[in-house]
Amino acid sequence: MAGRNHLTIPGPTNVPHEILSAMHLPMEDHRSPIFPDLLKPVLEDLKKVFRTETGQAFVFPATGTAGWEIALTNTLNPGDKVLIYRFGQFSHLWMSMAQRLGFEVEMHEVEWGKGIPVDALEARLLADSEQEIKAVLATHNETATGVTSDIAGVRKAMDAAQHSALLFVDGVSSIASMEFNMEEWGIDAAVSGSQKGFMLPAGLAILAFSQKALTAAKTGTYPRCFFDLKDQIATNKDGYTPYTPSTPMIHGLRKSLDILLEEGMKNVYARHYRLAEGTRLAIKAWGLELCAQAGFESDTVSAVMVPEGKDAKEILSVAFNKYNISLGAGLTEVAGKLFRIGHMGDMNDVSMLGSIAGVEMALLDCGYDIQAGSGVAAALEYYRETA
Repeated sequence: MAGRNHLTIPGPTNVPHEILSAMHLPMEDHRSPIFPDLLKPVLEDLKKVFRTETGQAFVFPATGTAGWEIALTNTLNPGDKVLIYRFGQFSHLWMSMAQRLGFEVEMHEVEWGKGIPVDALEARLLADSEQEIKAVLATHNETATGVTSDIAGVRKAMDAAQHSALLFVDGVSSIASMEFNMEEWGIDAAVSGSQKGFMLPAGLAILAFSQKALTAAKTGTYPRCFFDLKDQIATNKDGYTPYTPSTPMIHGLRKSLDILLEEGMKNVYARHYRLAEGTRLAIKAWGLELCAQAGFESDTVSAVMVPEGKDAKEILSVAFNKYNISLGAGLTEVAGKLFRIGHMGDMNDVSMLGSIAGVEMALLDCGYDIQAGSGVAAALEYYRETA
């Protein structure tokens, strides 16, 4: 099929040509005297994206999933109790990891379509008079359902309960795209990955830790080796890594940070809100609904419910095979019940309109009773008015 595949999934996202070009270079000596000129500024500039002055950023040759493990095993001890709310596939996977690693996991089920209930969280922490809960695991943006939780509210609940637990946040599909303030929200470990807002291929776990979390890491007794922060801290201070890094990915991250910081993080957040809002208006014009309930809508991914009796997999198939557009599938409990439209990373009004048009054509081909052009028109007018 002529033309490129239109990648409209919630990660991996489109990689800009500037980043691809920055990564296209010969292999180099990662122990050379000039390598710190690359790595040290990258680690400092990452703090501007996480929005922390007192925290410390780290880059591992891994993925966001590995980032969950890095946060857990470096700051906690075997058998420690952690609290998590399960409201989608990725919060489920983080919960499962903590269980498999041998932590005591207290899980609270939340309806898929909602996020962390901060009032319930505060009540639970108030009841934990012995401070047995050592960490709260909070999924900021649940990619499977297009749900965003109120992390500032989570911190307020923890402070109101005067609880000492660490706050770990999965920001894989929010950091570098949506409002995120590690310092202001009192986050102790923030986890991200390279393949979403950072607009890179998958392959880097990107994290930041507070001083409270780094202090806990000094005495943590959980066995670890490759993921040990102590090794990173010891070598990062001189601009090196404890093992062989992916140097092309580091160069790509350098260019990614240049692009993000040149745009300005507040402008990045505003752009993602606009892309998401135009998409939501298109979905409304089609007469369809989001999985996310009011107040929980994500600015990086919209999970669109299909009517009873319809199979969302049909839309994915038609979109890909006929129009060369990739959409996200529903996962596990929502498989076949929804499809996902990603609107993060290297996207603008026109590229988003192309994606909306592709979805609209697939819906029409699958027999949905919608007016041709309705979704595109709704998004188009919004983008024009708010440009």
